[in-house]
Amino acid sequence: MLHRITLTLTLVFCASIIWAQAPIYDDKADAMNQIQTATEQAQREGKHVLCQVGGNWCPWCLRFAAFAEADSAVHATLEKDFVYIHVNWSKENKNPEAMQYLGNPARFGFPVFVILDGEGKPIHIQNSAYLEEGKGYSEAKVVEFLKAWTPEAVKTLR
Repeated sequence: MLHRITLTLTLVFCASIIWAQAPIYDDKADAMNQIQTATEQAQREGKHVLCQVGGNWCPWCLRFAAFAEADSAVHATLEKDFVYIHVNWSKENKNPEAMQYLGNPARFGFPVFVILDGEGKPIHIQNSAYLEEGKGYSEAKVVEFLKAWTPEAVKTLR
């Protein structure tokens, strides 16, 4: 009986690890199509686009995606003001056209964030290292970054 319980718990644990490691980047995606679709949605909804550029090979990329989903303040800000997409950059698919369009953000390391306005124009590139704290991301730093680039915040600058 103990053997059966141990086996069951082991299987559940392994399944949870596999589920937690599910890819968030589609390395076969055409990033320009992704950006176009997100821009159209942002335009309809009065939002900006937050492109998280990176890949499934990048632990900090996966860490940020999980953080953005789990942290209620970050998640709420993203939901309210952004269309949030994951733009793949990997050895298999570097999406060169999209990278050029986004201002070649890879020079800042990964993940890197590119904010597009509702028309799809890149308006900011953010090095993610400035949003880190310890072995993760800082809620305060991420929320401050996002709020500085909402449509309302940018509109007041014009």
